[in-house]
Amino acid sequence: MSEQIKFIVEQLNKEPFKKTFNLITFDSLEPLQLLQLLNEVLAEIDPKHNIDIREEAPDQTAKRMFSLLGILKYKPPGSASDMSAFRQGLVTGSKPIIHPILHWLLQRTNELKKRAYLARFLVKVEIPADFLQDDVVADTYHQYEELVEGFKTLHRECEQLKNCGFSTAEIRRDINAMEEEKDQLIKRVERLKKRVDTVSNHQRMLEMARQLRVEKEREESLMQQKQEQKNQLFHAEQRLQRAQQQLKDLRQASADAKPEGLMKRLDEEIKFNTYMVSDKLPKELDSKKKTVHYLQKVVAEPAMGHSDLSELETKIQEINTQINQLIEKRMMRNDPMDDKLFLFRQQASIISRKKEAKAEELQEGREELSNLEKELAQKTNQARDFDGTEVLKGDEFKRYVSKLRSKSTVYKKKRQELAELRAEYGVLQRTEEILKLRFEAIQQQLQAFEAKHGITGFSDTQEELERVSALKSELDEVKGRTLDEMSEMIKKLNALISEKKTALAPVIKELRPLRQKCQELTQEYEEKKSLYDSCAAGLESNRSKLEQEVQGLREECGQEETRYHYINCLKKIAEKQIQRASDEMKLYVSADPQERRKALREQYNRNILEQENLGKFKCCSRRGSGDKFPVRNYVRSRKLCGRAMGQT
Repeated sequence: MSEQIKFIVEQLNKEPFKKTFNLITFDSLEPLQLLQLLNEVLAEIDPKHNIDIREEAPDQTAKRMFSLLGILKYKPPGSASDMSAFRQGLVTGSKPIIHPILHWLLQRTNELKKRAYLARFLVKVEIPADFLQDDVVADTYHQYEELVEGFKTLHRECEQLKNCGFSTAEIRRDINAMEEEKDQLIKRVERLKKRVDTVSNHQRMLEMARQLRVEKEREESLMQQKQEQKNQLFHAEQRLQRAQQQLKDLRQASADAKPEGLMKRLDEEIKFNTYMVSDKLPKELDSKKKTVHYLQKVVAEPAMGHSDLSELETKIQEINTQINQLIEKRMMRNDPMDDKLFLFRQQASIISRKKEAKAEELQEGREELSNLEKELAQKTNQARDFDGTEVLKGDEFKRYVSKLRSKSTVYKKKRQELAELRAEYGVLQRTEEILKLRFEAIQQQLQAFEAKHGITGFSDTQEELERVSALKSELDEVKGRTLDEMSEMIKKLNALISEKKTALAPVIKELRPLRQKCQELTQEYEEKKSLYDSCAAGLESNRSKLEQEVQGLREECGQEETRYHYINCLKKIAEKQIQRASDEMKLYVSADPQERRKALREQYNRNILEQENLGKFKCCSRRGSGDKFPVRNYVRSRKLCGRAMGQT
């Protein structure tokens, strides 16, 4: 427990709380102060709880703290039966309850801040099931749940991006390397500019070179577009051929599904797989390794300029011309008519190329089939997750479609009936409006007739009388029913009272001696209470006297401490002055003239002589200029020097 309190005090004295607790002051905190301290720690985790608990009702404070601790997933020590004691201790600010909570919160503040921030968006609002029956409320709640799920995914992606970022050291190294490359390129460009400036008409040549580069780039982009379109056309044709072949294979498989056909198909697959493993894949692997080797060589070489590239292009052209010449010589030397194996070689090369092309087509077909199967499995899983049902196939799907058709016919009938009812409602509404207009016209005619015969308001009075008479008859009926009900209720109450009296008679007999005993105990309680109050009053008066004495002694102790410090300071000042005086005496008595010149007396004497000489010089100069007060100025300078010596 002491280690726990020590950890709490250390954490509270640090940022951001900045408390000045020690073990004694923290242990002597009142329950209300402990609750306020717990509320400050909770407010650091969730700023919504930054509230003064003195301005809040205790039940609201307890409810707010319980809800936040539940969100933070705090598990109180002890079994489930101790939960009532835990709640009571938290409300009253009990130390055995508050200290473990503070220790748990201060151990993982950053983690709990993140959990409280997420709880603000992830804790769902509880809505009763009755309200969810409304379509608008249900749709809104569904949108709210979708937004919560979207927040989860976005927060997860944000955390992944934060964790997988590059380090600053790597970024700085990359920046330094790029700056060095930039400096090298700038220097190289400057050298080329100097080299080009010496050539006559270099601006026109540069412009032509720029135009040539733009046209080449445009030509390359057009060639790339052309190649892409060719590739797309080729892939589309291949997909069409594969689809046709798959359709043909499926038809054949459905036609002759025999063991011999299956064995033949397996043999073909084995041959294809052996060809892929033994011939095609090793060749592709060797070609990939060669390309990787060439690329590594290119990367290992230093950066090349335009001159180096032009030299390489010329070399490539020369080598291509040499290769073409050698091919021509070989063709001239080896006559195809003389070579008997030429046709067989040509056929073998054609067959090998066709074999490679077919192997590639078959491989692409298998990859596409596997991708389609994966997509089909993914779609079925999505459908299962969406409505929790399996994807229907065959006869089940037909039955489902027939059921939907029957439901659609019923829906159409109901919709037609609803349209008819709406039309009838419109007609009735229009009829009601027409009748209201007719009634208003008749009322106006009746009022005009009454005004003509001098009996204005007769119809209203007649209607009011009829209404009052109807109300009176209804009230009379209600009163009659009420009186009957009251008489029946009185009979029932009387019977119930008599039953209760008979049932309570033995209990009342047992209660009479208990009442006497209760009176005796109350008298004894009053006597004990009066004794307790008198004793408590005496102890309270003694405690107040002792507190006053302690307060007086503390004040006297404080005064004595201040007096001690003041006298100690005066003593130090006097010791310092004595030390300075002894040092001055040593310098003044010293036999060394240099040491004696350091004494204050000698310094002040020299200053006095300098001031006297200066005063005499000024007096003489002012006599010549008509100064009437030379002696006064001299006396004033002597007084100033004397004051300076006295202050020192």
